[in-house]
Amino acid sequence: MSDARKDAPEIRQLWPTLMLRHRLPGAAQANPHLVKLLADMDEGKADFTTDYLSGNLFDLAHPVVGWLKSCVNRAVLDYARAAGVDYELDFYVQAWGNVNRFGDYHNLHNHPHSWLSGTYYVQVPEAKALPGRSDRNPGAISFYDPRPQANMLAIRGDPQVDPEHRILPSAGEILVWPAFLHHLVHPNLSDKLRVSISFNVVLRMRREYVP
Repeated sequence: MSDARKDAPEIRQLWPTLMLRHRLPGAAQANPHLVKLLADMDEGKADFTTDYLSGNLFDLAHPVVGWLKSCVNRAVLDYARAAGVDYELDFYVQAWGNVNRFGDYHNLHNHPHSWLSGTYYVQVPEAKALPGRSDRNPGAISFYDPRPQANMLAIRGDPQVDPEHRILPSAGEILVWPAFLHHLVHPNLSDKLRVSISFNVVLRMRREYVP
């Protein structure tokens, strides 16, 4: 090994924010059943999307819900492995459906009292052409740097410069992120329903989890 390589500085990546993004196998077959199930539930409850703490969608005894629950559990374990968690976790997942009509959106928020949060996208319609502003991002989800003012001294080429990370998901994709991460969902600008299932991953605390 050359002296130059021996003397190379050590570079560490501190405080990374991990995000899992994955297209679920079997989504094309499952999604039509999920759309019908959630649309029927939404018709029977005016605050179906906003009253997310009143129940757990994953408690529902339905084959397609069971499929998604198993996929979410797998995604949580994949995330944990990527984060370096090499021991068994005891957790439960609390899930709820989102049915967004034209103009519906979700304000900036995070998910307290949870370890991870995530969303599975069941139906993501294309926006219809509308006059006016060209900077709208219908159907997208934006995530924001959790470190206040971290980008203030960034320079061109430095990945710290952009405090927002925006994703336009497609049906069949799942996203998982740390629950502390602030995010918002841009308005649905389609006459077709935008349907998704969000969830929180809550740990049943054990001594082994303490750093």
